[in-house]
Amino acid sequence: MTSAQLHPRNLRVADRLREAGIPGEIVILPDAASTAALAAAALGVEVGAIANSLVFWCDDRPLLVMTSGAHRVDTAALAERLGRGAIRRASAEQVFEATGQVIGGVAPTGHPEPIETIVDEHLQTYPQLWAAAGTAHSVFPLTFDELVRLTGGRVERVD
Repeated sequence: MTSAQLHPRNLRVADRLREAGIPGEIVILPDAASTAALAAAALGVEVGAIANSLVFWCDDRPLLVMTSGAHRVDTAALAERLGRGAIRRASAEQVFEATGQVIGGVAPTGHPEPIETIVDEHLQTYPQLWAAAGTAHSVFPLTFDELVRLTGGRVERVD
């Protein structure tokens, strides 16, 4: 895929991947993969290998949780583990403001400013992960270690 064929949000993600030395190429899917189940089906991988980018609001700022597609985030338990106030799902407007991306296509990188990130420890059980690349039709592969390095994330149990 040439850069001329990529959406500007994909290009920002590709730039961040290149800067981080992550070799994964952005893949444009024929159909939207805005959920972990859709992405897994399109890629022929287990749903747990999909690294979902979920944006929450906590203590008046965004919190990005990179969770396995096989998990749901227990926000009360996660807030307790982090020693933080209540964690609530961000609105569509808050997601876009924090990431420059829309729900269903939020990448772990390429945001206007760095976002505090939690990485689901369960993701390390998969040799290869797939994450959204800035749009609902785009994904890219990476390893658990690359995801942690790319996001500067803190590894935690999220379910």
